[in-house]
Amino acid sequence: MNLLLVIVGAAIGAPLRYLTDRAVQSRHDSVFPWGTITVNVVGCVVLGIVGGAASTASVPHEVQLLVGTGFCGALTTYSTFSYETLRLIEQDAKFFAAANVVTSIVAGLGGAFLGVAIAQAL
Repeated sequence: MNLLLVIVGAAIGAPLRYLTDRAVQSRHDSVFPWGTITVNVVGCVVLGIVGGAASTASVPHEVQLLVGTGFCGALTTYSTFSYETLRLIEQDAKFFAAANVVTSIVAGLGGAFLGVAIAQAL
């Protein structure tokens, strides 16, 4: 049952990541990977909410598996973030590469803190 919950969450998160990335990237003409940052920050907020709710309330373990492990695991992408940063460096867009690293880390951590704060406020 646990594996099935992770699979269902991932089956929703992975296509949502792709669609969100394409929708965000199509709205601007920049090499900066706004789509990946968007899904990663949203995933950090959602995971923060789930984790925060699990630590302060009685959130079923199944919800953590479905949303935290499955959905957020497939929605967010550290590998794409790393690959896109490498591509920016190869394209001699070093400023965008550094901005991608700093923005992703700061916004991701901020999103996780925000998610936990939201969960604790509810």
